Amino acid sequence: MKRHFYKIFSVLIILYTLVWGLLNPIPRLDILNETIRNVYYHVPIWFAMLFMMFLSCVQSVISLSKNNLENDTKALNAAIVGFFFSLPGLFTGCMWAKYTWGTWWTFQDPKLNGVAISILIYLAYFILRASIDDELKRARISAVYNVFAFVMMNVFIMVLPRLTDSLHPGNGGNPAFGKYDLDSNMRMVFYPAVIGWILFSYWLFEIKNRISSIKNKLHD
Repeated sequence: MKRHFYKIFSVLIILYTLVWGLLNPIPRLDILNETIRNVYYHVPIWFAMLFMMFLSCVQSVISLSKNNLENDTKALNAAIVGFFFSLPGLFTGCMWAKYTWGTWWTFQDPKLNGVAISILIYLAYFILRASIDDELKRARISAVYNVFAFVMMNVFIMVLPRLTDSLHPGNGGNPAFGKYDLDSNMRMVFYPAVIGWILFSYWLFEIKNRISSIKNKLHD
């Protein structure tokens, strides 16, 4: 039961944030209006994606240092889960942009461009793995690329948008949400949402690892 506690906890937190995120009081702001509720969904999902990509990078480093194929598999599984979370994160971001910026996508925002590039970088990671047949060679090359991918993703979505003009809060001179509109009511939903989605992403990661382990045993 203790092993499954975090799974139950994550589901309960997510259900709480999904429901109460639509019902709790929010600050009345120009332009954003009710769309500010998307901060409960869009941002926590991206946190879960970043956590998974970080975990994937760590597993790749361990795989390189120990020359361990099991860690290489875990790196792949974490990247797959992270990529899975990037899709609803991107979709909720596009919806938010449509109702606040008037367009689904704008190439004038460096963070949006960075997100698109980062997704392509990880797509290339999956293609690279599929193109190499030798397991040890694939593990070494993909691990090096995965570390590079994680670093570049952070540069594109965390560093560059802060150095140039950006429409995103907290980037390009724009104040972050917490500085002007993330009040106590919103924090009661936002922070639990971050914890819930991260725990849920780790649960999916463990499921992927068990599936991979079963496949390896059947193959052997």
